[in-house]
Amino acid sequence: MSTEYNYDEQGQFFPYFILTITGLITFPLTYSLLKPSKDPENTAPRIHSDFRPPHADLVEGQKRKQKRRERKLKRMIAVTVGYLLMGYMMYLIAVTAKAIPKIWDPYDILGISKSSNETQLRSHYKALALKYHPDKIKPNPALNETLELLNQRFSEMTKAFKALTDEEIRNNYMQYGHPDGKQSFSMSIALPKFLISDGNGKYVLAVYGLLLGVLLPYVVGKWWYGTQSMTKEGVLIASAGNLFREYEDKISEGGIVYALSNGEEFKQCLGGDKAEYGLAKVEGRILAKDGTSFTRGLSEKEKNKLEDLDNGVRRKTLGLLWAYLGRVELEDPILEDEKLEAAPIAYILNESFTAVALAYCNTEPILSSFRVTQNIIQAMPPNSSPLLQLPYITERIAQTIEGDSRNHMTVQQFIGLKDEKRRKLAVGQGLLTESQYKTAITLAKQLPLLKVEKAFFKVMGERFITPSSLVQFVVKARIIPPGTTPPAVNELDLEDIDPEEDDLDALHGRKKNDKPKTNGEKKSSTEDKPSLPPLAHAPYYARDHSPRWFVFLADNKQGKMVVPPFTIVSLDKEVFDEQGNHTFAMQTLKMQFQAPPQAGEYSFVMHLLSDSYVGMDTKMDVTLTVDETAKAEQMAAEDEISEPDEDSLAGQMNALKTGGISGAPSKKPKKKSKEETSDDESNTDEEEEETSETDTDTDTETEEE
Repeated sequence: MSTEYNYDEQGQFFPYFILTITGLITFPLTYSLLKPSKDPENTAPRIHSDFRPPHADLVEGQKRKQKRRERKLKRMIAVTVGYLLMGYMMYLIAVTAKAIPKIWDPYDILGISKSSNETQLRSHYKALALKYHPDKIKPNPALNETLELLNQRFSEMTKAFKALTDEEIRNNYMQYGHPDGKQSFSMSIALPKFLISDGNGKYVLAVYGLLLGVLLPYVVGKWWYGTQSMTKEGVLIASAGNLFREYEDKISEGGIVYALSNGEEFKQCLGGDKAEYGLAKVEGRILAKDGTSFTRGLSEKEKNKLEDLDNGVRRKTLGLLWAYLGRVELEDPILEDEKLEAAPIAYILNESFTAVALAYCNTEPILSSFRVTQNIIQAMPPNSSPLLQLPYITERIAQTIEGDSRNHMTVQQFIGLKDEKRRKLAVGQGLLTESQYKTAITLAKQLPLLKVEKAFFKVMGERFITPSSLVQFVVKARIIPPGTTPPAVNELDLEDIDPEEDDLDALHGRKKNDKPKTNGEKKSSTEDKPSLPPLAHAPYYARDHSPRWFVFLADNKQGKMVVPPFTIVSLDKEVFDEQGNHTFAMQTLKMQFQAPPQAGEYSFVMHLLSDSYVGMDTKMDVTLTVDETAKAEQMAAEDEISEPDEDSLAGQMNALKTGGISGAPSKKPKKKSKEETSDDESNTDEEEEETSETDTDTDTETEEE
């Protein structure tokens, strides 16, 4: 027996091979393109407003430009080519003739029925021998018959006859499917033969060389160096190094804006001739000292820094950033477009700067970096009025509303005024019109203000916080838009129920710890789904942004961060009901850290910061009480001492002493009714759902930063 390897000269198997390989690549790519995006920017609700800022068309143009970048054009081209190639292979499969291997069948060769007996076989074979024996028949040229063909045909007839009559030959046929025993077989390779034909070998080697020696190393190298050149915040390593060198312990918000201008990413959009185009005009607008141009937020120190810069790209970048924050009209569509393009880059760079500030643990730079994020999202200069977040309110109108107050008025303070007083301050000649005022108020009542109702420390499953234990800092808060009246707080919502000991998913934070439903009550399909707040209202920012909150603990005496920020992207309860109304549901935010190694009282300051809105941050004093381990064990042991049984003598004496009974104790019933049994079971369920008793009281007074 021999094995023969053949190439697919007829193209019978080659299309199947290419179709399979192409499908294995194309179908996963198709799924990655068509699967719904889970990014909050694509799934979160939106704040409704008909306000359109100046150059709204440029803002929308920048958003469309970013979406085109995110469309994964290369992947779309690969999928298109894949389906075209698959279609062509299916066409070849349909039009290519199938070469079906013929099975050796003695009955078919002899032309006799399989039900024939041996006598019929011999008689039929004699008739065929008289007709087709080479000595009895001559080749017919009209049928292209040759003597060799006649001999071969008669030989096949003889083999077929013997396979049915001769015992040994019949055994070979039954065992191997052929009277001659084992036969050689061929194996086809699903590649066209022209690939190894004479003269084509060098081209095939050249293709292999390009694929394996050039393309594959290029793709792998590009991927590797691409990942190594970026930080986890998505900025270039060189930019992160520049930001690290710009960091100072006492850096101001204006200093952070100056540091952000040193990002290498700006060279990609403002490099070359763009660096000099319109530079003088930008600087003339932001450095002017008259009342018609932007001067607020840009201190004399920052102005001097700008004027001392020699790098054209960085100088223009810094000018565009200050023009964006001040909403300065540059009166040039190209410069306006560049100004809008610089803001999202600065936002990403500021995330990297925040990471640097967090590494140093100094509170002031951390707070400043978060405030710069708010300023970038809302296009507001540092230390400006929060009222600028509302439509149509300019710096001059905000100053008029605030009057002679030393502190800026927040949006919630403005909306908290009586409508008559608020309208008197904001509506009038040179101020807002009636329609503009309504638009501003309508928008303000949709902003997601996260109001803290309670904050406390606890240890899961314990009554006391002991040294070095794993502490949870729990924040109970509600989304209460300014000007809305929420329902009263339910005290039960302020409790934090520990999960069952065998509920590993809840213990590891993999699902929400809800109470089990009773009395046939069905669980809502949306209860376990995280709820997203509405997208930030940022009409000047050329990106859709989902709001985030950050919670961290700091030590005011040392000016240091104690517990790193916990990021809140989604909430555990629905923000809106099915009708689109606010639910005012109590949200639970948790962060874990290790307790100090020594017992005592530790005073911290909790900072809850929004990255999207100015003036909606919360600052609260909290106290962590750590008890000695021995004291905690003693208190736990005392709790385990139960009251004496009423049926015992000690129990009766104790009851008489305390006035619990006036006579002999009543006998306990031997059997309980079904109602009493169910009542006892419900009481047991309530006892099992006791809340953790390690809640540490905190100061309830909050201060808006």
